Amino acid sequence: MLLLHLSDVDEASWAAKLGAELAPYPVVRRGDQFAPAEVRYIFVWKAKTDAFDGLTGLQAILSLGAGVDALLKHPKLPDAPIVRFVDQDLSQRMSDYVVAHVTMHHRLYSRFRADQMARRWSQLYPPAASKTTVGIMGMGVLGQDAVTRLKPLGFALRSWSRTPKNIDGVEGFAGQEQFDAFLGGTDILVNLLPLTPETTGILNYETFGKLRRDGLEGGPVIINAARGGHQREADIVKALGNGTLAAASLDVFETEPLPASSPLWELETCYITPHVAAISNESSGVRYFSQVIRDSEAGKPLVNVVDRSRGY
Repeated sequence: MLLLHLSDVDEASWAAKLGAELAPYPVVRRGDQFAPAEVRYIFVWKAKTDAFDGLTGLQAILSLGAGVDALLKHPKLPDAPIVRFVDQDLSQRMSDYVVAHVTMHHRLYSRFRADQMARRWSQLYPPAASKTTVGIMGMGVLGQDAVTRLKPLGFALRSWSRTPKNIDGVEGFAGQEQFDAFLGGTDILVNLLPLTPETTGILNYETFGKLRRDGLEGGPVIINAARGGHQREADIVKALGNGTLAAASLDVFETEPLPASSPLWELETCYITPHVAAISNESSGVRYFSQVIRDSEAGKPLVNVVDRSRGY
C-alpha cells in the first residue's frame, strides 16, 4: 500500500494520478480508512509530526523534493530508505533559472538598469563570456546539469563539492582546504549545494569577501537557488551595501515567505523570486515514483537513495 502525506500541494490530484498509474496497487490518503501496518511506501512533502505513526511495515520513504534536509529533521523519521526525486524536468527548470541569472549578471544588468532609470547614456561593454568565471557549489544532478547548459555559452567554469569531481571543461575544487582557492577565481557564485550542518550559513560575509574582485565591473555576484539556510541575509545586505557584492539573485530565504520587513526587498541590486526556480512536476513525478514502487515490488534495488550520513 502507498500512503500519501503531502502538505501545501494538491494531494488529491497526486493521489488520483498515482492510483491510476499503479492500479490495482492500493493508494490511500490521510483520512482514508486503512491499516497503518500495511503501508509499505509513504510519499511525503512537509511531513506533519504524526506522518509515520503506526507505519511498522514501511519499506521506503518517497520524498517529493529533491532536497531532504527538512525531512531528515523529522522527530519521528523511521529507519527506512529515503528515495529523493531526481527528474530531468526539474533539473532543466533549475538550470533555466541559473542560466537566466548568470547571463543577466554577466551582461551587467544592474549597471544598465540604473543608467536607464537615470536616463544616462553610458556605454560600457561587458566582457566576453570566456573572461567571466562562474563557480558552482554543488556537483550533484542539478550542478552537473547547470554545467551542461552553461558550457556552450562560453563561460569559464569551476566547481566546488564535498568530494572531487572530474568534469570535462570544469576546473574542480573539493573540500574545505580548497574552498578559498575556488572562491578566489570566481566572479559569479552559484549555490546548488544540499543543506547539511556543514553547508548551513556558507553564504556569509567572509565567503563574499574571498570572491574575485577584478573580474566583473562592480564586483562579484551570488546566486542562491538551493536553500535559505545556506545564506546569512544580514551579511548579504551588508555586502550589497558596501560593494563587497555587486548583486545577488535569491530564490530562497531564511524565513519563507520573505517577511515584508526584510531589507532585501528594498535593494535594487537584489533580485528576489519566491522559491520558484524549480518545482517537482506532477506528471513526471507520478511516472518516476510509480516506477520506483513497481521496481521495488519486483525485487529491484531502490534508486537515488539518500545517504543519511551525508544528508543528501
